[in-house]
Amino acid sequence: MIPAEFKKSPKSRRKVITIIIVLLLMSASFYGGIFISQKTNIDERLVNKDSVFLGRVLNKYETAQRENLARDVDFNMFWQVWEMLKEKYVDKDTLKDKEMFYGALRGLVNSAGDPYTVFMNPVVSQEFADDMKGTFEGIGAEVGIKGEILTVIAPLADMPAEAAGLKAGDKILKINGEDTSPMTIDEAVGKIRGPKGTTVTLNVWRESFDKPQDFVITRSTIVVKSVTWSMNKDKLMVIKISHFNDDTAELFDRAVRETIKQNPKGIILDLRNDPGGYLETAIEVASEWIEEGVVVTEKFNEEKKNEYLARGRARLQDFKTVVLVNEGSASASEIVAGALKDLGLAQIVGAKTFGKGSVQELEYLPDGSSLKITVAKWLTPKGININDEGIMPDAEVNLTPEDYEADKDPQMEKAIQTLNGN
Repeated sequence: MIPAEFKKSPKSRRKVITIIIVLLLMSASFYGGIFISQKTNIDERLVNKDSVFLGRVLNKYETAQRENLARDVDFNMFWQVWEMLKEKYVDKDTLKDKEMFYGALRGLVNSAGDPYTVFMNPVVSQEFADDMKGTFEGIGAEVGIKGEILTVIAPLADMPAEAAGLKAGDKILKINGEDTSPMTIDEAVGKIRGPKGTTVTLNVWRESFDKPQDFVITRSTIVVKSVTWSMNKDKLMVIKISHFNDDTAELFDRAVRETIKQNPKGIILDLRNDPGGYLETAIEVASEWIEEGVVVTEKFNEEKKNEYLARGRARLQDFKTVVLVNEGSASASEIVAGALKDLGLAQIVGAKTFGKGSVQELEYLPDGSSLKITVAKWLTPKGININDEGIMPDAEVNLTPEDYEADKDPQMEKAIQTLNGN
């Protein structure tokens, strides 16, 4: 366990942190998680400064090329920088060991160059867990990195972000005046969130704007029910999934049973502005149309792939179906849309999806922090790389700012026309 505070001598503190960081670097198993040994001979050897385990002793057998780093790493350099900072930094009294430690881990993880591979300290990690439960305090919008710019993936229905006028595709340039370009997704989310009743100012660029505009949004408690459903006047069942969260499977099962009971002429599965969530839930949803075969393939490399098969229920397979998507549809929602499209079980209507088709594994660490690592990519049943290509609709229909202001929904109208045979 990482101590609550580092109160020991620098030498003892160094030993504790060395054990933690080396163990973190050694965690590579996909399902095995983080292995933390207890008091063993390995522990004693790790804290012995004379022991060498990774690579050869630096410069003993080769000289580093001027333009390239040697393969071997001298971990003592980490401690040299640590001590120099503690001794020479102008405001060294303000430095905190734990913040320095977490900062080092963030830098280590950021070196992967992947916006979805992130280290989360205990506070951010708890917020992430709350997200998946569907309750948190904030503005009610999902964000992601698109073209290296912080982008609104999905403003949630009836939440402060939507009420303030944020839309899917908006580029967030500043948060409370702070430039977002160097931020990770989780850092940005941490700055956007805050206690209920407080405000946050987002500087936003939109294609229809002449210049970036400020949106002042009052935070609130965000409670998200991930699935809603209703029969429209055309006797079509409209099922809206906003997230693939903890409550989705149960709510979607209720929606399926209600659909079968009411026997509609068709189904509109609305996945617009759905930023995704759990893989297992996406497979459960898709399996209500797909009786057998591959729903999605998880590709780690050319040699290693996992195929996820349908669960065999397919209670909705006989209902004519349209899936609505847009640029805010990402991850798990793209898995469902891609599978139903490839297998000919639904028509896809709307705009090209976000293209977030990578797989993150979440590893919890002893102090409550966590590491979210991209370990694979998603492929549709026909082998389309969701991360690179997204899901293209069969019928491309855009929702313009003018439509939005006039409360028109041409994408929904096209879905209804498709199911009515027009």
